[in-house]
Amino acid sequence: MSPKELLLGLRGRIGRQSWWLWGVAMPLGMAVYLTVLLRVVGVTPRYADGLVNLVLFWPAIAVSVKRWHDRDKSGWWVLVALVPLVGWIWALVQNGMLRGDPGENRFGPPPPAPLRVP
Repeated sequence: MSPKELLLGLRGRIGRQSWWLWGVAMPLGMAVYLTVLLRVVGVTPRYADGLVNLVLFWPAIAVSVKRWHDRDKSGWWVLVALVPLVGWIWALVQNGMLRGDPGENRFGPPPPAPLRVP
C-alpha cells in the first residue's frame, strides 16, 4: 500500500506495526514539527494547534479505519474514541494490542507480515 493510499484512503487493512507507526508515531512527530514550524513563523499557539489538527485529522481517521478493518469491524468504530477516557482506552487496546484476522475478511486480504530484523 502506498503512503497516499495509507494516509488518504479508507479501504484495506493494516497491521499493528503499521498502526503504531502511521497512526501514532507519525501524527505525534508531525504535530510537534508543524507546531514548532508555525510558531517560528509567528503563528499564535491557538491558531497553530487548530491548523495542525486540521492537517492531521483525515490521515489519522484513514489509518484507524484500516486498523479496525483488520479486526473485521466497521470503520465507524473510530467513533468510539469520542467516548471520554473509555473510548481512547478501548481503541488503544483493540488497535494497538490485539491481532487482526489471520485470513481474508470482508475488507480484503490480510496485510503483509511486518518486517523482521534478524
